[in-house]
Order: sequence, then C-alpha cells, then structure tokens
Amino acid sequence: MAAVKPVIGILGAGRLGTVLARLASAAGYQVLLAASGDPRRVALPHDVLAGGSTAATVADAAERADVVILALPLGRYRTIPADALAGTLVIDAMNYWWEIDGFPDEFTDPLTSSSELVRGHLPHSRVVKAFNHMSYADLRDEARPSGRPGRKAIGLAGDDADDLDIVAGIVDAFGFDPVVVGTLADGVKLEPGTEPFGADVDARELREMIRSFPHSQRGLRRAAASAARDAPGHDG
Repeated sequence: MAAVKPVIGILGAGRLGTVLARLASAAGYQVLLAASGDPRRVALPHDVLAGGSTAATVADAAERADVVILALPLGRYRTIPADALAGTLVIDAMNYWWEIDGFPDEFTDPLTSSSELVRGHLPHSRVVKAFNHMSYADLRDEARPSGRPGRKAIGLAGDDADDLDIVAGIVDAFGFDPVVVGTLADGVKLEPGTEPFGADVDARELREMIRSFPHSQRGLRRAAASAARDAPGHDG
C-alpha cells in the first residue's frame, strides 16, 4: 500500500507560490495555498485550482498542513504564525532582496543566513531551506521525472537528517534532483551573491557551484566579516 502523502501548505500565492502549488498537485499532494486576505476573493490561476489546490487562509494552512512552504517576501517573515507551526516541518523558499525588503541590519549581516533568521522566529518548527535559488520560471518549465536526461537540481540545507530526507523526497517528487548543501547555516551557499542563486543546472554542476562558495561575492563578504569579528581588539 502506498504511503499517504503529507498535506502541503504554501504561504504566499504569488508567482513562486502558485508554481510550487502546480508542482505539488501534479505530484499527487493535497495543497492548501494561502494568500493574505479572504481566500474566497483570492484569484488563483485556473490551472492551479483545476490541479486540486485549495485556497486557504494563512492560519488554516498553517494549522492543517503537515509540511508548510514559505513563499512570501522575506521582509514579512515575522508575520508567519509561529505558534500554529510549532512542530511542523517548514520549507523556507524565501530570499532577501533589497529592492523589496530594504536594508535592515538583520538582512545585511554577512554572518547570518536568512533561514537562520526564519528559524529564530519559528523556534519550535523544523526548518529546511529549499526551492529558493531557482527562478519560478525554471521551476515551472524544468520539472522532469526521476532519471530523465537533463534533470535539474535543487539545493537544500537543514540540521536534521530525517527532515532533510523528507524534503529531498518532496524535491524529487516535484521533478528535481535534491542536493544537500549541509546545515541550515550552510544555506547561505544558496543565497543571492552565490553561483547557485538563479542557476538552472544539474546536480553535478550545482555541487561544483556550492564548492566555489568561498570565492563568491557572498562568500568573500562572509569571510571578511568573520576575520573582522575574530581580530584582536574586536569588542563584538
């Protein structure tokens, strides 16, 4: 007997959220797609509704879903209902983007990954970073069955091996090869300013890009900040 698939809640019904909803529905998951406001007034694309996704409130999706994907602008992460997501596996697909999020210190600190900030807001959730580094258009167009030539890869990062296995299974079901980067802090290797960010590549190429992190813009900024922090006389 086939295992029952978890219910997936997606917080954010923009371009990324609706693409992920399509992929999840096509893979046989029940999907609760949440946007701000009354779900009866959310104009979801016809194919998303036809695929089986249901419009929901954020509170309802957070409470009913087994796995929740965050597809909101990062600047709204403090609006995510932490209590409702206690104990829930949360996939962070958000990114810091200065044009939308501005320049708050918490987002510009080179020593902290954005998913660590999200985990700080969701201390009782199980947070894994995934689906953040590939564009919504490539996610929409590049999904392929396992083993198909040219299949593209999605990086993921987290601190719990079992949670990483679950998310890897979801990535695979959505049509991509999962590549584990490391701990949640290592998710910085998938953020803006790195080679993987925006890349549409296979697993081998993605691993090579991840290894080149120390030479990336983000890696160099992180190394400089780390050296300054550890320098003699630093009072931080």
